[in-house]
Amino acid sequence: MTAPLKGAKAKAGKGEGKPGLFARLPLMRVALGFAAAVAVAVALYAGLVHDPYGGEPHVVTTIVPRAVPDPIAEAPAAPRGPATAGDLERQAGVTVVRPAGAGAPGSIVISLGESGDVRLAPAPDPRIAEQTRFGVAPRLGTGGLKAMQVYARPVVPLPGGAAAKGRIAIVVGGLGISQSATADALARLPRAMTLAFAPYGSDLERNVADARAAGHEVMLQAPMEPFDYPDNDPGPHTLLASAKPGDTAERLAWLFGRFPGYVGIMNFMGAKLTAEENAIAPILREIGGRGLFFLDDGSSPRSVATGAAEKMRVPARKADVVVDATLTPAAIDAALARLEKQATEKGLAIGSASALPLTVDRLARWSQSLEAKGILLVPVSSAWNAAP
Repeated sequence: MTAPLKGAKAKAGKGEGKPGLFARLPLMRVALGFAAAVAVAVALYAGLVHDPYGGEPHVVTTIVPRAVPDPIAEAPAAPRGPATAGDLERQAGVTVVRPAGAGAPGSIVISLGESGDVRLAPAPDPRIAEQTRFGVAPRLGTGGLKAMQVYARPVVPLPGGAAAKGRIAIVVGGLGISQSATADALARLPRAMTLAFAPYGSDLERNVADARAAGHEVMLQAPMEPFDYPDNDPGPHTLLASAKPGDTAERLAWLFGRFPGYVGIMNFMGAKLTAEENAIAPILREIGGRGLFFLDDGSSPRSVATGAAEKMRVPARKADVVVDATLTPAAIDAALARLEKQATEKGLAIGSASALPLTVDRLARWSQSLEAKGILLVPVSSAWNAAP
């Protein structure tokens, strides 16, 4: 058992088991030295090339934050046409020779479209608008500028400048809820009639914009509490006679933000609310404070709204005739005849009506006869913006 061991020892003594050069090198030191060289090379490359991504593919782009549009700041400025006849002549580059060296008249020039339709001021106008959490609401502008003036439709005189025997303003309400009724009213009613929109339409802003683009002055209808509420409910956000001041302010704020461009507020129902001065007074004060007028639709004989408004110097009137209080052709025609009589006797008569198919049809037919009678159809804002 000892022989093999002795043989191995003998071979080792002769040098046959001696390791080579690679076997004698310190392998750990070689590996560490190589790793350090690689690290230095990478560091030098990154420092010279400035490549923080280590050669990986990458794209550099610029991210620009998207600005949120401001409906007031981006609203088109109100058109500023010639203010007087003299301005118009200078802009047109013409010379008008007048007898005895008379100058140009100082009256305001009304800008009309090619078809004769009046172009209303764009809405919202930043000068009289404010952004609220419910939308864009009207406000009193610098120097007392008011929505009832800026958004009003100007009065267009009878052809040839003939003197009118009387003026009639008609406000047609209940628009915006039924798309077919709204479209019918826009298609058939004269542009001088004022249109009042309820605050509940599904496409309210577009309907109002279409009406104003066609030349109609618009109003906002405010739902108000009737005597048989809630059995007879005008709708959400109804202004209630017994509501706390904070609740009323909240509901008014929602109503004011429904759409831009209206000249005033007209009640929708509201026999109970308008019969209580303490309840209607703060609402009227807020309406006047925003540069608007209030129109009582005349449906309730117990309303004290106009008397309360007069005490606070808030512009307000009550419709003289409810055109379709009785919904028959004969009754509507008789109501329109009463309006004509009052207009010729007092200079101005105001009628309120609803956008029912029969009412729209009778109004469209009746309006065609007014010019021959010498009666001028005017927007309701002219009750305040122009002398009767």
